[in-house]
Amino acid sequence: MDFTKLFYIDGKWVDPVGTTQIQVVNPATENSIADVALGAEEDIDRAVKAARRAFSNYSATSPEQRVRLLERILEAYQEHVEELAQTLTSEMGAPISFARQAQVPLGMAHLRKMIEVLRSYEFEYAKGSSLIVEEAIGVCGLITPWNWPINQIMCKVVPALAAGCTMVLKPSEVAPLNAIILARIFDQAGVPEGVFNMVQGEGAIVGEAISSHPDIDMVSFTGSTRAGVLIAKSAANTVKRVHQELGGKSANIILPDADLKTAVTRGLHGCYRNAGQTCTAPTRMYVHRSQLSDVIKIAQKAAEQITVGDPTNEMVELGPLVSDVHYQKVQAMIKRGCDEGAELVSGGPGRPEGLEQGYFAQPTIFARVTSDMTIAQEEIFGPVLSILSYDNEEEVISLANSSNYGLAAYVQSSNLKRARNVARRMRAGSVQINYPPFDAGSPFGGYKQSGNGREYAEFGLAEYLEVKGLVGYAPAE
Repeated sequence: MDFTKLFYIDGKWVDPVGTTQIQVVNPATENSIADVALGAEEDIDRAVKAARRAFSNYSATSPEQRVRLLERILEAYQEHVEELAQTLTSEMGAPISFARQAQVPLGMAHLRKMIEVLRSYEFEYAKGSSLIVEEAIGVCGLITPWNWPINQIMCKVVPALAAGCTMVLKPSEVAPLNAIILARIFDQAGVPEGVFNMVQGEGAIVGEAISSHPDIDMVSFTGSTRAGVLIAKSAANTVKRVHQELGGKSANIILPDADLKTAVTRGLHGCYRNAGQTCTAPTRMYVHRSQLSDVIKIAQKAAEQITVGDPTNEMVELGPLVSDVHYQKVQAMIKRGCDEGAELVSGGPGRPEGLEQGYFAQPTIFARVTSDMTIAQEEIFGPVLSILSYDNEEEVISLANSSNYGLAAYVQSSNLKRARNVARRMRAGSVQINYPPFDAGSPFGGYKQSGNGREYAEFGLAEYLEVKGLVGYAPAE
């Protein structure tokens, strides 16, 4: 069975209404690796009807039953780890070591955490004379991106399943193959018919059909702020809940007392992680003006040691950008940085030396960047670091918070109390102190134009629940 030409609706692999297809291109070779069917409004309508039919039964299942379902999904997921990693490398260019160590394991991390949360979550509790009931919001439309595709699918599908919701997923058409594997995993685990449905397609058609559909109760979207605005407007006519995780331009404040070499080097690697195609990437590095020259030397040396190339090579750290369209966008932003007078420390326009094929960008560093420059304000989504300077703590807090975005922020200091105080003043949904390990139990989401709502653990679960008060349920005696 060629799953690339089919959609998963009502527990079956079915033919699409139309015949339109899109090529999936390996960004390292620029060769086509698959043709995937694209859906239409009629496909979404068929999936929504299946989800609506399944909702009454699935929403009535017990938390214990849903825990067992998630456990079966985890078991099935573990059987496909290497297949998922290889697929991510071929369709979006993630270095194979990174796919194995980060991209794929994050899906398991969300599953394990949600199983833990669901075992103890109180969906009903007494408050005065009322019984407070938290119940599934209904049919959910889930629209996910290409940069961390498995992570973003799992941190939407998993809490929706845990809440008792049914759903229709539209994965990114740029990197759709991993979603097909995940649909097979859900089928293998025995997700009931109609609870999980998947339709491939483009945002302007399938995404619009989801966000405007009158029988979808909630839409959860991860992607650009521009697209998020369009989805919110489309959803407004039916007054559905809209959850969004959008763009970022994260500040990394390196306080003067930090271990400079460690802070700068780890910050640079964080910026270049996933080829810089991460919404939380610490792309604005703020350093004390007195340390600027030293920071530039450390960053330049670290960038020169980055291994760029074939993502199937286990030693490669930096793979290609996801597509030619995105490569051209990043190149235009690098040129903009040069034109606006930032100091080019490393990298620059064009491909790295020796790489004539593939959408590879050079690991690029701009120094002496000022806040009015485009590269300090707009999300580049590539391996481009901007180094800015400050004179005192109050100034850097103000500069860091001046962005229209507020998804993440970073603070580095040898004085934990000082770092905590600065972190409290960041206008961002997630603030990371001294490069901590990933925490699947911490809320994830943004302030300002980085979105609304939260994902991960009980915070993500709450997005898929409605709150009902049964007043007089337990009247006073």
